[in-house]
Amino acid sequence: MKTLKTKGMRSAFLALAVVGSINGLLAQDAPKYSNEFLAVGVGARALGMGSAYTAVVNDVTSGYWNPAGLLGVKGDLQVGLMHSEYFAGIAKYDYIGLAKPIDSMSTIGFTFVRFGIDNIPNTIDLIDPSGNIDYDRITSFSSADHAFIISYARKMSVPGLSIGGNAKVIYRRVGSFGKAWGFGLDAGAQYLRDKWRFSATARDVTGTFNAWSYTLDERTIDVFAQTGNDIPTNSVEVTLPRLTLGVAHQFKFGAKFNLLAALDLENTFDGKRNTLIKSNFASTDPRLGLELGYAGVVFIRAGVSNMQYVTDITDNKQLSVQPNIGLGLKIKSVSLDYALTDIGDNSVALYSNIFSLKFDLFKKPSS
Repeated sequence: MKTLKTKGMRSAFLALAVVGSINGLLAQDAPKYSNEFLAVGVGARALGMGSAYTAVVNDVTSGYWNPAGLLGVKGDLQVGLMHSEYFAGIAKYDYIGLAKPIDSMSTIGFTFVRFGIDNIPNTIDLIDPSGNIDYDRITSFSSADHAFIISYARKMSVPGLSIGGNAKVIYRRVGSFGKAWGFGLDAGAQYLRDKWRFSATARDVTGTFNAWSYTLDERTIDVFAQTGNDIPTNSVEVTLPRLTLGVAHQFKFGAKFNLLAALDLENTFDGKRNTLIKSNFASTDPRLGLELGYAGVVFIRAGVSNMQYVTDITDNKQLSVQPNIGLGLKIKSVSLDYALTDIGDNSVALYSNIFSLKFDLFKKPSS
């Protein structure tokens, strides 16, 4: 009984280590889905609307969703913050953004994102040279992905048209075992006409290249070999381009009620994916979002995303949809937003409570 318990504990530790390190150590095996931490989304307002947001965004989070939206930033400096946790708190996602108008025609922004799992048990040395299990020999490491994004947006001569671009640096690290550096470019545009908003956002327009390098000691290599694991080698993975087209429309009801409806179509071009619309040319993932506002102070939001067909145990296909809801409160230059959402289909991942804060800073008038 004691042996079975020991083996079970050892398997649990090994499973945790694999879960934490698979993001980096096996990254070269799935370049089609590389840098997926940048697909999670930032800002509770956007997530509450089901991420149907590229045409709507007009604040500091534009650095993530569509850089052209930075021109909507008010004040001398706008700051955005968000912290969220997934998988019962195992994974943590943090965001901070800054945006500052340069003049009436242009705005600059900075975005930082971290998605990480900390305190992952490293069981490489769990068994001592004599063959005994010694839990004191267990150490820990972190697996984390980081993105640093610099954004610039500018109004064009065409009324209502703005464009923007991102330059982003990616840093990914798995303990002391492996790390990767990457660089990529994004581009975006927004067009406002009356109560309509249109957008186009191209992510990783030239492909984002991540160069992985590994530094495994002899002990780790021996354990990998003995347990039948592949020994990772230096490699390069590429995040392929994707194009998101968006449209939004604002409706007014009386003097104080506003309804904002938005649709985003995210298109990938790397073969058929399990999306609602797919062909040999492109796979399209639609997202729908609504926001009902009262007096520009209180907001109620809802959205649907991650629409895909799932095959059950009887081989029947059913449409799976992820619902999202959210609330918002804006008092003067401070906005507090909440969303109940997750990063995958609601039958697979746990829902998370997400809060984000945004505020404007104004210069004091000179006396």
